[in-house]
Amino acid sequence: MANNTRARRQARLSRSLGIALTPKAAKYMERRPYGPGEHGRARKKQDSDYAVRLREKQRLRAQYGIREAQMTRAFEEARRTKGLTGENLIELLETRLDALVLRAGFARTIAQARQLVVHRHIMVDGVRVDRPSFRVGEGQLIHVHSRSETMVPLQVAAAGAHRDVLPAVPAYLDVKLEALQARLVRRPKRSEVPVTCEEQLVVEFYAR
Repeated sequence: MANNTRARRQARLSRSLGIALTPKAAKYMERRPYGPGEHGRARKKQDSDYAVRLREKQRLRAQYGIREAQMTRAFEEARRTKGLTGENLIELLETRLDALVLRAGFARTIAQARQLVVHRHIMVDGVRVDRPSFRVGEGQLIHVHSRSETMVPLQVAAAGAHRDVLPAVPAYLDVKLEALQARLVRRPKRSEVPVTCEEQLVVEFYAR
């Protein structure tokens, strides 16, 4: 029951933001390609500039499943880092441990990836890490703890069962899925990160 409630909540959020956040949400959106609620089919008035920027920020935050406080901290760090703030922000979010567990195909959704980390099934360079926000560095190896490898969900992942609903593995990850291992070989480039976002609008939202 809880899973069904969560799925409906994610589907409603996906329809509101105009982007599928989970494979189930994608199926919901195929059947109902309009916003949620009784006025979902109605033609909406033109959004204000603020509303457009807010929506883009919410879309990015939802794709990584993070809280507003986490998003704000990531933006502040991105702003202090040399380079384009928007691209820095995407890179910082993408090198979170839960995001890379998802990209590697160990999980089907960002929520499942976070659960694997929190429940201590994931290791980085041989050390268990239970913080989804852990920042993975270049060259570090992400792998499943030996005691967790026989769990059915992870065996399903190792067989490649999630590949039909996930984007192709990005070039910044070297994945050995059958061994449940992935190495971050280099920093992600914005063009390679499979998130839907106009990051400049996010920058403008926080810089207002």
